[in-house]
Amino acid sequence: MQVPAIAITPFSQKLKAPFLKHQISILQINLGKICNLACTHCHVEASPTRTEELTPDICQQLIEIIHRFPQIQTVDLTGGAPEMLYGFRALVKAARELGKEAIARSNLTIYFEKGYSDVPEFFAQNQVRVVASMPCYLEDNVDKMRGKGVFDQSIQALQWLNRLGYGSDPDLILDLVYNPPLPNSNKFALAPKQQGLEIAYKTHLQEHFGIVFNNLFTIANLPIGRTKFHLRHRKLEEEYSQFLESHFNPDTLDRLMCRNQLSVDYQGNIYDCDFNQMENLPARSPNGEYLTVAKILELGSLDIIQKIQTDDYCYGCTAGSGSSCGGALL
Repeated sequence: MQVPAIAITPFSQKLKAPFLKHQISILQINLGKICNLACTHCHVEASPTRTEELTPDICQQLIEIIHRFPQIQTVDLTGGAPEMLYGFRALVKAARELGKEAIARSNLTIYFEKGYSDVPEFFAQNQVRVVASMPCYLEDNVDKMRGKGVFDQSIQALQWLNRLGYGSDPDLILDLVYNPPLPNSNKFALAPKQQGLEIAYKTHLQEHFGIVFNNLFTIANLPIGRTKFHLRHRKLEEEYSQFLESHFNPDTLDRLMCRNQLSVDYQGNIYDCDFNQMENLPARSPNGEYLTVAKILELGSLDIIQKIQTDDYCYGCTAGSGSSCGGALL
């Protein structure tokens, strides 16, 4: 007997008002899908075998955007491992020369790969804000999600950054990112309260490894990328989506990252957020046109998009205290 599908209310029906873009202040660029790791929860499905990365032409267009639009306050670089990908250093320098915040979303282990040992010093010299993946402060949990030996290298990398002043110098910000373990049964849970978990992280890492950092960001696992395949393989995808919907919190909507950012892929296409990018849900202009970096330069405006594109995985960002690239929303 076939089990009936679990009905999920379309996310768009939950919205009581038009879901509109605010003024753009963040440019998030996914430089590609090449990475030295292949983490089980990666929504980008990055790995050492991927080949996609930014091209010189798109990189130059992005540098032009950074220079042309003073309203951009933050240039947020992700991947893959962004440090491995074409254009990373040029984009950091373009942002910092104009006094904009530059964020690198780092897996930490890249510093130990051949050719990347100067990355921590590059970060410090350019006052790059490092947002580092650290899905738990316990070795077993980290290695299960990210690969054997990743915890040890991550600890060494954090100590390295600390020696350069990260976590103590007010100009050298070091943030860590927590992701919940992927569920193997229908006993789902939202991320713990961010403030309390941050205290636990800081206490444990300080006492055992002498590590200090600034902020902990809790980020939900959305049912996309490898998380979706994990859930689907265990026949949990629909139940997990229903669980996220049942914890929908409308108070998160105004603070969602898609409100004030543009997400750009390695081909120069524009999205409302990195999750839409991975699910191939492009941003649209009011007349329905797909947008690119070249089109923005032609039109001379970052604020072309009016309505944000949504899908049912948006429940992941709006469940409980909410979730974004900057952690909990409430």
